[in-house]
Amino acid sequence: MDATLSLSKPPSPPTNKTLSLPSAYRSSLFSPKSNNLTISFPAPRRPYSSLFIRAAISRNKKEETVETVKKHLEDCYLLAAINYKGFTVKQFQELRKSLPENTKLLVAKNTLVYKAVENTKWEAIKPCMKGMNAWLFVQTEEIPVALKPYRTFQKEKKLEENDFAGACFEGKFYGPQDFKVLETMPSKAEVYAQILGSLKAPGSALVGTLQAPARELVMVLKAYVKKLEDEQQGGGGQ
Repeated sequence: MDATLSLSKPPSPPTNKTLSLPSAYRSSLFSPKSNNLTISFPAPRRPYSSLFIRAAISRNKKEETVETVKKHLEDCYLLAAINYKGFTVKQFQELRKSLPENTKLLVAKNTLVYKAVENTKWEAIKPCMKGMNAWLFVQTEEIPVALKPYRTFQKEKKLEENDFAGACFEGKFYGPQDFKVLETMPSKAEVYAQILGSLKAPGSALVGTLQAPARELVMVLKAYVKKLEDEQQGGGGQ
């Protein structure tokens, strides 16, 4: 016995399709009064709905990235950009492990980082807003100690082209050619020794300290003030 299958043309927009089967093939679950079996299909989804969802997710991720950058900058002393073009995932993992706990590495689009630093002292980093950058947030005054792990990593992996693109320190921009200044800054211990030595030495030594570059002088004065505050607190607790 031959079965006849006919499909009626649905109206526009399509919502229902009708399948007509002989009564011999009909199940007892359906009403015998009609020879037609009607199956309803849901109307097709609007094509832009999934695009809207993806756009919303993308927007949320961008906002989260901007907030992450702002949060990292709260206790930041130096922000540096590293050209990471050609880095592998494994290299990123190794680099992160080599960094001190108070140094954060973040891969983020230049536009999102600039949105976070705009109209702040960190806006001086603007010349770095090109190319592929990984961002280094140094949250310690020991700048050379924080920068050294990347220099070591760069040398071991032979990544000469993946140099620092620039940095912002105390509202000033430092280009790649200026990093030697940042990498040779005196540590806290060296600053304290310099202060104590100047105070104990003849006046000419103190004058020499005061004639040092403004950057070093500021660090010396900050360290000396902190030393006095610590001594006062220590004396008050006795």
